[in-house]
Amino acid sequence: MNLVKKDEKEVIGSMFEVGAHFGYVKARRHPSTKPFIFAAKDGVEIIDLEKTIEMLDNAKHFAYETAKNGGQILFVGTKSESSTYIKDAAMTVDQPYVSNRWIGGTITNLPEISKRVRRLEDLEEQKEKGLLAKYTKKERLLIDRELIKLNERFGGIINMKGKPAAFFIIDSKNEDNALREAIETKTPVISLSNSDCDITKIKFPVLANDSSVKSVRFFVDQIVEAIKQGQKDSKQATEK
Repeated sequence: MNLVKKDEKEVIGSMFEVGAHFGYVKARRHPSTKPFIFAAKDGVEIIDLEKTIEMLDNAKHFAYETAKNGGQILFVGTKSESSTYIKDAAMTVDQPYVSNRWIGGTITNLPEISKRVRRLEDLEEQKEKGLLAKYTKKERLLIDRELIKLNERFGGIINMKGKPAAFFIIDSKNEDNALREAIETKTPVISLSNSDCDITKIKFPVLANDSSVKSVRFFVDQIVEAIKQGQKDSKQATEK
């Protein structure tokens, strides 16, 4: 793997700066995260970032290998702290994403979802070519409304080529429906998960603050960096 491993102390320092070490109060802690709690301060549990960095390295390695082998990683983050950034980050590495509401069956009922995506593509193409002019004003209004709804629901997965090779989830507890479909379809999951999440269900959990905008951005950037490197190495290998 050609990922450049940064100085551990430097990375941990960056994590502290973004508040990645803040968990929740003990009462909210899921038992699976207990081994990763370092201490508590003012009632808030502190995550052991030395263990988090090990998790992050494993997640980055997997993301790198997946991208290098041409696999797609579906980014999922619908909370206000992550939705906009998840969308922008996924688009920078040409990965599918869900940043609004998870639509049931997105993966488990892919044939039906694909029909809706094709409908979106067809309407977008007609609009771009000016073919909607043949409809009445009322019909165009209804089509525009349909386009808005389809884009909100499926715009992020329009470039998804079948079942993704992996998921990258922000807050696995909040995105329980997406996680359930990943498990059902045996799709590996990378997840930024706080102390209230059941990390036994996740192949590559990264235990850290999943509610702070700065923390979310830090970890999303780390995974994006790994994907970019994987894509770059894949391209170089193909050119050789």
